Amino acid sequence: MRRRFALSWFAFCFTVVLAAPVAGQGLPHVVIRTAVGEIEVEVDTIHAPVTSANFLRYVDLGFYHFGRFYRTVRADNQPKDKVKIAVVQAGLDHLRVKEFPPIKLERTRVTGLSHKSGTISMARGGPDTATSDFFICVGDQPALDFGGKRNPDGQGFAAFGRVVNGIDVVNRIHASPADGQTLEPPIAIYGIERKGVRASEGQAAESSVAAPQPAESSVVAPQQ
Repeated sequence: MRRRFALSWFAFCFTVVLAAPVAGQGLPHVVIRTAVGEIEVEVDTIHAPVTSANFLRYVDLGFYHFGRFYRTVRADNQPKDKVKIAVVQAGLDHLRVKEFPPIKLERTRVTGLSHKSGTISMARGGPDTATSDFFICVGDQPALDFGGKRNPDGQGFAAFGRVVNGIDVVNRIHASPADGQTLEPPIAIYGIERKGVRASEGQAAESSVAAPQPAESSVVAPQQ
């Protein structure tokens, strides 16, 4: 009986060790390769596991190849907004690839993350509608956290990482020519890969075949 108990306890402990993060293990990093330079992002898979897994799924399948930064939000192009923000927004080439179904919103009150300068976060329309579009904060943007006033529903957006290199590239995109909030021309994304991994164009093209049916678009976010 004691031996059976000891074996059961050992199996439980072994399972817990396997499930827990390895001590000192770093968070995954991805590199966003754009027409104006590279942006390195640390993805917080610990505090925002659902959002991070969704983003990395698009990354690992090469879906952001041929994507683009298409939106810049700054002081001079949101005259009707009482609560102003500063972000750049990017997304897939929807003519080449399709999106996975929307994910649940990981609110910042739960994750403990916040929209500081350089934070990467998911764009959305209503709650639980985010798919593949993301944005990067230019300066601190508390209005995008849970309870923030930028979006009427007050639920905020799902922050899931931060820029660790290339904030100058983010600023360059933010200051690029735009027609209203639409970048003219958009800034091409050549690919987003995990650091140290370079996906081939062939892999990116093949990924579009295996993609599921498109979900409802969530590209208009943060809400105007």
